[in-house]
Amino acid sequence: MNTATLAAAAAIALAAPLLYAALGELISETAGVINIQLEGMMLCGALAGVWCAASSGSVVVGFAGAAVAGTLLAALHGLLSFVFGANQVVSGVVLNILALGGTGFLFGSVQFERLSMPAPTMSAVEIPLLSDIPVVGPALFNHNLMVYVAYLLVPVIVVIRRRTTVGLALIAAGERPAAAAALGLSVRRVRWSALIVCGALAGIGGGQLVLAGLGLFTEHVTAGRGFIALAAVVFGRWRPVGTLGAVLLFAVTEAIQVRSQVLGIDLPYQLLIALPYIVTVLALAGFLRAMRPPAALGVDYQRT
Repeated sequence: MNTATLAAAAAIALAAPLLYAALGELISETAGVINIQLEGMMLCGALAGVWCAASSGSVVVGFAGAAVAGTLLAALHGLLSFVFGANQVVSGVVLNILALGGTGFLFGSVQFERLSMPAPTMSAVEIPLLSDIPVVGPALFNHNLMVYVAYLLVPVIVVIRRRTTVGLALIAAGERPAAAAALGLSVRRVRWSALIVCGALAGIGGGQLVLAGLGLFTEHVTAGRGFIALAAVVFGRWRPVGTLGAVLLFAVTEAIQVRSQVLGIDLPYQLLIALPYIVTVLALAGFLRAMRPPAALGVDYQRT
């Protein structure tokens, strides 16, 4: 593969963890629930994924553990926000701190030996015929199975939002919860469901981050990707295709940073490391005024 193809393949692969988390956040925010703790969900998913995969010798068990870890953190967010009435943003910040400290503690003391063991990782799966297409084939159709699943989720979510009662219920809960409740919809149930799905997908995103590569967990392995995924939802205007485009934009900048030497880019490495985050800030600063989030995003609904 030539240099451009290698960079494109790297961008496609690097986008997958972000895409899982961003699509989960999209579902949650569509229903009116904001998850600032997306970074914590991914971090817990990465740790649980490596621990479960290394313990069982199975990548499938690793991803299942990652999904459960993200779901548990989501459930805790729901408990604080829906049951105890905590502000969703404040709850998310607290849970991010808890996830950061908790994973650091487990890695540094309790489970260091287990987490330091290489876990099994996923190998690439070439799609027959498509992978033989010049230039495009090796970049798009030579990845591990979970990369393909991440991209297939985009049209699935598009169809769910536009064509099903589930999608209409999500939109109603995020836009006009009082009107939805008046029609007999359980807003609380819809939001709980969306939050749990978000936690599972974000956890899988964290698992993808480690189980598609070295199979090792390190402290702060997510390196802010949860916040980038959160920004991708906003930059994508709360739409699946727009979110995919935003994720790919950030992934391309990360791929440029990773492949900078191969591409012959002669810039300070500190600038290259900061490039994905700079793009995130500039993207939001340039488009934030024109964006309209769900009307009831972050607003708790108590039926009277």
